[in-house]
Amino acid sequence: MKSILGRKVGMTSYFTDDGRFVPVTVIEAGPCTVVERRTKERHGYDAVALGFGVLKRRRVTKALAGHYKKQGLEPARYVREFRDDIEGLDVGSSVTVASFEPGDRVDVVGVSKGHGFSGGIKRHNFSGGGASHGSMIHRQPASNGDTNAGRTTRGSRRPGHFGVDRTTQQNLEVVRADAERNLLLVRGPVPGAKNGLLVISRSRKAKPAGANS
Repeated sequence: MKSILGRKVGMTSYFTDDGRFVPVTVIEAGPCTVVERRTKERHGYDAVALGFGVLKRRRVTKALAGHYKKQGLEPARYVREFRDDIEGLDVGSSVTVASFEPGDRVDVVGVSKGHGFSGGIKRHNFSGGGASHGSMIHRQPASNGDTNAGRTTRGSRRPGHFGVDRTTQQNLEVVRADAERNLLLVRGPVPGAKNGLLVISRSRKAKPAGANS
């Protein structure tokens, strides 16, 4: 199964076996435990729920504690469902980075960093106005469109809340999978801050072998 949950550790650089010096993101991925198996007969679809991390006892509700006790497992802090490559996985099975190999392509999902309330230049990459003396508009947004509408048109690019969005980086290359230390090295940046939760799965837009990365 080439799907796993992980925690962003940070970025570094790495020499590959073929001599490339590439920037990589270090992800502490797994080990994840299958905490529930959903079947088409009972739930309407086939999937497995992977648990990652340890949940403090005081944060476990009675209903959740009863569910894990019935499964014979420890409560997990994060739980996510996956529907691909789940053959042979039952409750209690472990998923590690050993299933990944250098050269694999993955999609990484995370929550982007928050920037609070931001202006148009920072949020939408506006060019801004003149910077010399006499210009009264440096970083302010320009016209908002129709003045007769009496409202802001939906979809207008304006100042506002920036960040904290579910973001997916597609088709990233796996540079190394260290099963002994549960580390996954992925070429390039991934969404979110350090220690943020990441969902790694097989890429849906993998490039053919030999294509430029």
